[in-house]
Amino acid sequence: MNALNGRRAFISGGSRGIGRAIALALAADGADVAINYRRDEAAAAETVGDIEAMGRRSLAFPASVDDADACVAMCARVLDEFGPVDVLVHNAGIASRGQSVVKTEIGEVERNWRTHTLAGFILSQQFVPGMRDAQRGDVVMISSVATSHMQAGGAPYTMAKAGLEALAMTLAKEERRNGIHVNVVAPGLVETEMGRRLVKGAMGVEDIHTLDSGSPFGHVCTPEEVAGVVHALVTDVGGYLTGIKVTVDGGTF
Repeated sequence: MNALNGRRAFISGGSRGIGRAIALALAADGADVAINYRRDEAAAAETVGDIEAMGRRSLAFPASVDDADACVAMCARVLDEFGPVDVLVHNAGIASRGQSVVKTEIGEVERNWRTHTLAGFILSQQFVPGMRDAQRGDVVMISSVATSHMQAGGAPYTMAKAGLEALAMTLAKEERRNGIHVNVVAPGLVETEMGRRLVKGAMGVEDIHTLDSGSPFGHVCTPEEVAGVVHALVTDVGGYLTGIKVTVDGGTF
């Protein structure tokens, strides 16, 4: 029996990487899944096709979630064309450029805040009211271990993810009485396009798999391992969980 039968999920940044893995994991357990993407229409179409091949319904919605007006308009299209969602995963994200605070452009801080924090706020504001009529609602914010160790050179990203976590913990308290669970998943380094760019820029590593031997459990974390945690949180496994942060880094930090 599929645990997510009859449920509808929306995943921002769902065409590639962690978002795609989450979309496929939820669909494999019975959910219909809508995804958002910014530019890569081909990747979005492939993800939709893979979900439909499982016998589930799927739609892709283009929008740059860092644009507040575009994000609100996209949510309206989702509700109109896909219907109310009872699982929201805000996964869309960008990285900062590794500069010190005094060398960082204000625009970079604003872009990170709009993408991570403000978009999470808008998505919640637009989709959470519809969850109140469902048997159960779930919101999962994808954050980062960056908020735990606050390394130098990452202020825009870390500040934005910290704001996202604050949003999640506040929303969890507000919506618990409505049967809505709100949780945070915070991965470390993951084998994604962003992860590969990160290790190349910070360490000069061309092949992320050269880090496997020094990583927990002998490999860099995969998108599917992050997706497994999200899946658990939105099923009965997470039935009594809300307002928590699950760190997915193999115990590194």
